[in-house]
Amino acid sequence: MYRSKSAGRNQLTFFEANMQAAAIRRLKLLAELRNAVPGKQLELYFQPIVDLSSNRIVKAEALLRWRHASGALLSPDTFIGVAEESGLIHEIGDWVFRTAAHYSKRWSDMLARDFQVSINKSPVQFQAQADAADWVAHLDEIRLGPRCINVEITEGLLLNLSDTVLAKLAALQSSGMQVSIDDFGTGYSSMSYLKRLDIDYLKIDQSFVKELVHDNFSRTITETIIVMAHKLGLKVIAEGVETPEQCLALSRAGCDYAQGYLFSRPVPADLFETMLAWQ
Repeated sequence: MYRSKSAGRNQLTFFEANMQAAAIRRLKLLAELRNAVPGKQLELYFQPIVDLSSNRIVKAEALLRWRHASGALLSPDTFIGVAEESGLIHEIGDWVFRTAAHYSKRWSDMLARDFQVSINKSPVQFQAQADAADWVAHLDEIRLGPRCINVEITEGLLLNLSDTVLAKLAALQSSGMQVSIDDFGTGYSSMSYLKRLDIDYLKIDQSFVKELVHDNFSRTITETIIVMAHKLGLKVIAEGVETPEQCLALSRAGCDYAQGYLFSRPVPADLFETMLAWQ
């Protein structure tokens, strides 16, 4: 069943021995993942987002990691699919939000200014019953301004903008939380949803940034996205910046923010806090 679903649905798939082995591995992973939140095995790493006009860290993206019982540190691509299929993504997503809000509050107090943390929200999370009202109540409880949380969504979510998805996005935005479209330009971009939704940031996909200096097509696409976003009143964040040349080209093109290995890899919260304190 899972093989047929992953291959596009509406088709026949005959049983093979390796399917059983894969199913057993998936069940084992799911059983272990159920203990990730209660067992305090999840961690957030943070990657700085730099203001290109000042070269200072002004935001961060929170990135989920799972400290598996074996001691291995697992990235989301190894377990998020299972979490989405099983429904565990709602519990995990709520933990990510609350933990990110905790650090945003801590760093806002430390810097004496609002410090925004971005979190990724899975399309599956928009199907849940619990929604922005719970998140806003938590922000009120810890006295953190809603603009200190930025929710990143993918273009894939926007393929089928149901009334449910629109309502949940509207609830996030009306609360004061900001919204970004991640990996912009690589999916099924439609200018219509930029008109329908109150988006705050576009994140240029790293595939364009990677070839920015040497490929005219990537450079033109990047510059066009920046100009379009600014005319629409949006800010732009470039992902995957790895070289000074890329950073300079983005700055010259008018890009607002950048993140990538040039500035820092994702790091644990304590190390990120040290970076903030010493900049």
